[in-house]
Amino acid sequence: MKKFVNDPKNFVPEMLEGIARANPDTLKYVPQYNLIMRADAPRQDKVSIVQGSGSGHEPAHVMVVGRGMLDAACPGDVFAAPPMDYVYETTKLLASPKGVLLLVNNYTGDRMAFDMGRELAESEGIKVEILTINDDVAVKDSTYTVGRRGVAGNFFVMKAVGAASEEGAELDELVRIGRKVNDVTRTMGLALTACTPPAKGSPLFDLGPDEMEVGVGIHGEPGRERRGLASADEIADELLEAVVSDLPYQSGDRVALMVNGLGGTPISELYILFRRAHQQLEERGITVGRSYVNEYCTSLDMAGASLTLTRLDDEIERLLAAPAEVAIRVF
Repeated sequence: MKKFVNDPKNFVPEMLEGIARANPDTLKYVPQYNLIMRADAPRQDKVSIVQGSGSGHEPAHVMVVGRGMLDAACPGDVFAAPPMDYVYETTKLLASPKGVLLLVNNYTGDRMAFDMGRELAESEGIKVEILTINDDVAVKDSTYTVGRRGVAGNFFVMKAVGAASEEGAELDELVRIGRKVNDVTRTMGLALTACTPPAKGSPLFDLGPDEMEVGVGIHGEPGRERRGLASADEIADELLEAVVSDLPYQSGDRVALMVNGLGGTPISELYILFRRAHQQLEERGITVGRSYVNEYCTSLDMAGASLTLTRLDDEIERLLAAPAEVAIRVF
């Protein structure tokens, strides 16, 4: 294994410290809870937005803490939910008179940690709500979930509620907006290679040189099928068909289109996929109103990509277009 790693046990805290040192005027690092938070949080005039999940998906979520997006992120170890006490202590530190909104990707460990953390915070009089994100169309139930997984589409939820919170929206209104965005967002991913967690030191699963995993999860969970490698256009067509047919999206819709890299794919290849998806949406009479090509929610060094669509209306498009200032500018 060739990686820039010291002791694998310190992989996450050393990464978090690096993020904080690179952004000393805007971010604060609280090592006891793996917490990256805005330096000006909590603010009395806005709901605090917090996301968790495991590490290994960067820039999700610790690199999108900042004005117009998250107020804090408290990740667990690589591909592991944060401990319940991290969620509880983070909620206490971010408690605002207007409340705290916890965003949770739909994985069993994350939901348990955040549910318990919320209960403890509520017992101390903190106003807190949870919003669960489940945009993955690949499989209904998986290794770590009951129901659909939360993957790259979480960025559209974070961006919308973060922008609305910055405008002063109340907690109930943020829950409404987040659910609305989640309900019109769908994602499908595909892997060309496995990823290598630092503590394991070897690939998480076996994938042959001429194989691809269709519908892979961001922790390497199995997808719909494993089969022979296809061309970029064929892959884009398959991902798009799975997403478009699920909601379904239809002629006349206006959408945000995201092609997300899973950590080990050159951005040039992502643009090849985006080109084909954009062409195919045009042919279906679906207008791409906002375009996103980058790494938003990765799986360490996995080569692969996911495709996300969000159906736009005036409210969602306005919130997605609102300014944001975060450590890595993917928006």
